Amino acid sequence: MRLRRKAAEDEQSDVVDQVDKVDQIDEAEQADAAASAPGAGRTFDGPFDEEDPEDGLTRLDLGSLLVAPLADRDLRVQVDEKSGDVRAVLLAGESGALELRAFAAPRNGDLWAEVRPQIAADASRRGGTATEREGRFGTELVCEVRMTRADGQTGTQTSRVIGINGPRWLLRATFLGDPARQPQDAEEWEAAIAQVVVRRGNHAMPVGEQLPLSLPDGARPASVPAT
Repeated sequence: MRLRRKAAEDEQSDVVDQVDKVDQIDEAEQADAAASAPGAGRTFDGPFDEEDPEDGLTRLDLGSLLVAPLADRDLRVQVDEKSGDVRAVLLAGESGALELRAFAAPRNGDLWAEVRPQIAADASRRGGTATEREGRFGTELVCEVRMTRADGQTGTQTSRVIGINGPRWLLRATFLGDPARQPQDAEEWEAAIAQVVVRRGNHAMPVGEQLPLSLPDGARPASVPAT
């Protein structure tokens, strides 16, 4: 009888050990999932998902993007001349500009890491270069492309492209002018990115498709043609 009682105690102990192991595996899997989620490991506050911000900041509702006005910057939209669709939001000042677009992204993964080589290849195809650098929001691309100006002269256009992964979205921000050429002095411009809110929506969309933009009711901002 003692042997049987000992065997039962051992069996019960084995069951408890197995349950503990299952709990440890579940916790490890949850930790791995959290670590691999888009935006995990961020060292900056924004941009935000629609459900996140409670800062009381006034933002203009432009559909998939909610953008806070920036002092001494004009808010403009880039419009497709054929369709009339809004393609991008721009904050423009005397020294440069910031273009904002958002795209549908997978629930897990790093879409920005997949997009960077495509942007670099496009710059190379146009006879330019694309160099990676680390910035406030992670890995950026600095692109330099030869172009013909309106006066017929040729020059080099420098752009700095930033991609930020969020919950099922990717925000792409492109700097032109001084914020692109002098990133060490672009703190105020970069702060504008950190205040952006992205409205992804719950509907299904192909990965990489741009999230739709719109204008607030009654708004008549200056627009520029899409390039």
